Amino acid sequence: MSRRLLKEIRDLVGVTEENPTLKLVSPPHSLAQIEVSISVPENPLYSGQTFVVSYTPGGDYPFHPPTVVFNGNTIPLHPHVYSNGHICLNILYDGWTPVQTLLSVVLSLQSMLAGNSLAERPPDDDLHCGRGSSDPQKTRWVFHDDNV
Repeated sequence: MSRRLLKEIRDLVGVTEENPTLKLVSPPHSLAQIEVSISVPENPLYSGQTFVVSYTPGGDYPFHPPTVVFNGNTIPLHPHVYSNGHICLNILYDGWTPVQTLLSVVLSLQSMLAGNSLAERPPDDDLHCGRGSSDPQKTRWVFHDDNV
């Protein structure tokens, strides 16, 4: 796992040199948690904002998905992003395959934000954040809206 994650971090850093909208927040002190900042200047909903994503691979990574959440002071307003930072995106759960990487996940999140036109939370935000698990991997997600 560690060799693969080191390669994924190198790949991300290589892309961030050409794409300043993605950035490794700081060199990870361990591979247990990697933080990446994402900005989406082409979408006026997120203009001037930077979001931090926490990417936490488990011991069985890449065969099981990492835990990926937005964290920090700013959580993007998006119909698939809960106010606690949990992200309803199938590739982070049932749709995960071992070919996915740190970079492919971060690019998917950036694309999800870039294509959004609704500055709103999911309709069940209060329920999920109030009564749901603090671990998004323990949530039974229902993926029903691919239009946002």
